[in-house]
Amino acid sequence: MGKAIRTGWNLTLRHKYALMVLFLYRLLWGFFLFRFIDGVVTPILARYPDEHPSSEAVPLFWAEAEFRLIKTGLVQETALAAAAFVLIRMLATPALQAGLFHSFHRCGGEEGTRVLEGVRRCWKKIVPLYWLEMSLAILPAVWFFPWIRSAFFAAASLQGFLGWLLPYAALWLVWALAVHLLVRGLMFGAAAGTGPVRSLVLAFRKAPRIGAVTLGMLGPALFVMAAAAAVTHFWAGFAAVVFLQAFHFVRVLLQVWTAAAQFSVWSGGTPVGPS
Repeated sequence: MGKAIRTGWNLTLRHKYALMVLFLYRLLWGFFLFRFIDGVVTPILARYPDEHPSSEAVPLFWAEAEFRLIKTGLVQETALAAAAFVLIRMLATPALQAGLFHSFHRCGGEEGTRVLEGVRRCWKKIVPLYWLEMSLAILPAVWFFPWIRSAFFAAASLQGFLGWLLPYAALWLVWALAVHLLVRGLMFGAAAGTGPVRSLVLAFRKAPRIGAVTLGMLGPALFVMAAAAAVTHFWAGFAAVVFLQAFHFVRVLLQVWTAAAQFSVWSGGTPVGPS
């Protein structure tokens, strides 16, 4: 596992320009998503009554908000815009992954990175796999959500409900991780030009080791997240904003490093050629 992590780090350093692109992508995505939500929520909340409203003010506010949401077409416009955001995300993210995984396979020796080439050549293969991963990851919601809803209203206390929910949430996380590991192996195969059958065999064969590397990289990620949460909670001002943006860059760095280490395990430390 240590060798795969070191190899992944070397691959990550070779893709420093891709790191900057991914960081800017996340930054712009977060900015536009925030502006979208702010543009919908703030005009409604701006009409909330003052600190000492009359008894009729709050019910009137909720009635006005309901009218604005339902009768003015705001719900339809917001839903369409949200669907457009999701579609862009579901296309852009796997396209960038396609470029990165292709470059992992092609950047051996003295060759440079091949991220743009990978986006052009592999995005049509990676996008369906990404959609498959997302669909399989949320599939348990079809059974869990009605069950969870009934248990929530039947629970005697919130603590009891959370205690009941915790094992099922853990099972869901294990399922999502297993799906991620298998689909990630298929993505590596698609980006490397390996046939689907061979990619699937390699994905199953290497899944335990890829999972071990993934869990090994989870420690630094949790530490960085805890540090960011602590800083934003106890420290305000411009310096905190700068630190938060640096945290997003470190998070992108850890994600690319994890993917590179996973690829190192999948390929056995050497490129896997087309079948």
